[in-house]
Amino acid sequence: MKLFKKILIANRGEIAIRVHRACKELGVPSVAVFSEADRNSLHVLLADEAYCIGPAASRESYLNLHKIIEVAKKSGADAIHPGYGFLSENEDFAEACQKAGITFIGPSVHAIASMGDKLAARDLMKKAGVPCVPGSDGPVSSPDEIRALIKKVGFPVIIKASAGGGGKGMRLVKSEADLESAIRAARSEALSYFGDDKVYVEKYVTNPKHIEIQVFGDGHGNVTHLFERECSIQRRHQKIIEEAPSPALSNETRMAMGEIAVKAAKSVSYQGAGTVEFIYDIDTKDFYFLEMNTRLQVEHPVTELVTGVDLVQEQILVAAGERLSFSQNQLKQNGWAIEARIYAEDPITFMPSPGKIVRCRHPQGPFTRIDSYVYPGYEVPMHYDPMIAKLSTWGSDRREAIDRCQRALDEFILTGIKTNIPLHKRILQHDKFLKGDFSTHFIEKDFDGFDKLFTSIDDRVFLITAAIEAYNEQKSQGVWDLNLVSNWKRLGRRLSLR
Repeated sequence: MKLFKKILIANRGEIAIRVHRACKELGVPSVAVFSEADRNSLHVLLADEAYCIGPAASRESYLNLHKIIEVAKKSGADAIHPGYGFLSENEDFAEACQKAGITFIGPSVHAIASMGDKLAARDLMKKAGVPCVPGSDGPVSSPDEIRALIKKVGFPVIIKASAGGGGKGMRLVKSEADLESAIRAARSEALSYFGDDKVYVEKYVTNPKHIEIQVFGDGHGNVTHLFERECSIQRRHQKIIEEAPSPALSNETRMAMGEIAVKAAKSVSYQGAGTVEFIYDIDTKDFYFLEMNTRLQVEHPVTELVTGVDLVQEQILVAAGERLSFSQNQLKQNGWAIEARIYAEDPITFMPSPGKIVRCRHPQGPFTRIDSYVYPGYEVPMHYDPMIAKLSTWGSDRREAIDRCQRALDEFILTGIKTNIPLHKRILQHDKFLKGDFSTHFIEKDFDGFDKLFTSIDDRVFLITAAIEAYNEQKSQGVWDLNLVSNWKRLGRRLSLR
């Protein structure tokens, strides 16, 4: 088996370390890149070689594709693994690698481009026979177009940026009175974040779960799925807890979703790791195509834990021309896995909390996995996503996995910064979560644990301070998060903060 001479990892933090470890086990030297803000990051210290690629700002470092290609050539790397985020789904970067004679460890330029535009992907999926949420077949530009569509599908609807992601460029419309302002806001935000103000409209599923299917393809025409992940526990449209399998799906639905995901991947001759995401309607048991992520996902550890497949090593092997090391009938789900994303953020307001870590103790024990890049004395930078660790646990069943995750969270020590560890503890104890009876609206509608996060007088003083900080921050930005305001109102009702 001929692998690569060196692999450059075009990312940072825990995913850069994850890829480095896969390289190490395969006997391939790894090359790290880092911004000036990440000079002391653990991914830099672990790599075989490391190169500074620019200032802290992402656009001048981790998003500078020309600089990364330059470093790859200088270091002698003949392959680049993009991790997730940054340039991982950038077709220009994949094409630049191709032109430079460097293997991009990911799907083809065609696959990235096909799935990158949500409208184009939606159209492609419809042609492939994949069920999509009822809505517009193309971009809409006027309230009259949307009104005509709403007559067919009914309120509520959601307006989405065609080039969007991460909840940006999205507006929920529940009535005619909100329509025009929602269109303006969605288009303005889409243009600001993605440079493209095209929007489309979908019927809004009022009681949804977010289910995704892990798919994998090679260069020999083989495509398989590795079952589902449940990703419905979210804040601000961002996942915070994931699990595999989903507590909501029947085996029949699970296999139907998997077959459709494989069909979607085959429609673009997909190679490497990818994820087909679905909206699952809890009330009707119907499911609809949402989007396809043409990269590795943050939550890939839960799939690894229940299938025994090293997804990152498989990415590297497939990129080197190998066939998939498994077939569909060889795969099965064994037990249950839970992942909790640990963020350097206020657990109530969800605002980032960068700063120096004073104490850091990662949990250990049976069937407990930590993906992290922080250590005592490390300064968490303010310039990047606030996720600093992922805690994943496995159990023979769902309750054992949850109990093990709770035990591990109790062992987790991170001081000097605020984290969402208290939030995870409350979620894992919540009746609805334990029953698997939750939707993507759990945090803002069903979660009643905010008042139990902090109980002492000192903690209540902290809450008042955090509320003032949140108010000042949002006032300075001129943006008001209604979910955040709602959370504070609920706290005010439950706590005697006089």
